[in-house]
Amino acid sequence: MSSLTLDAEALYLELLRQMQQLMATYTELPLLVGVASGGAWLAERLQADLGLPDDIGTLSSSMHRDDFAKRGLASSGQTLLPFDVNDAHLIVVDDVLYTGRTLRAVLNELFDYGRPASVKLVVLVDRGGRELPVQPDLAIARVALPASQSLELARLDGGQFSFRVQDR
Repeated sequence: MSSLTLDAEALYLELLRQMQQLMATYTELPLLVGVASGGAWLAERLQADLGLPDDIGTLSSSMHRDDFAKRGLASSGQTLLPFDVNDAHLIVVDDVLYTGRTLRAVLNELFDYGRPASVKLVVLVDRGGRELPVQPDLAIARVALPASQSLELARLDGGQFSFRVQDR
């Protein structure tokens, strides 16, 4: 285990504050789409806290992963888009951005459903280590961890968030 301590609840509150500012820049409310599973948890809570309509989406990276042959189908969730993505303004929410490979996979999944007008990426934590040219439009925290460790968002029974740092 690492000695890194991140207060996921404090980071979430800052995400909420900055999302309120971001939403104010749109003339038409964008739709939230969370990356399964941590990003979907964040999107659900943001939707409630921002008072947005109930229709938020979830994107799974399972079918478009470049390591699909090795990993198989992940159990983190499936894609659910209860709205038409064509010409929609979307905000994709994820918990941790690392190599960019999951995001590449979810963007491929998203474009299987249509062509959005715009897509912005919002992440709670950017841990660097990019293998693809992907950058978030908004990152609440930036941390550096060795490649031998993973950083995962956890959701407690009451809906609060915490982080787990684990050795791989």
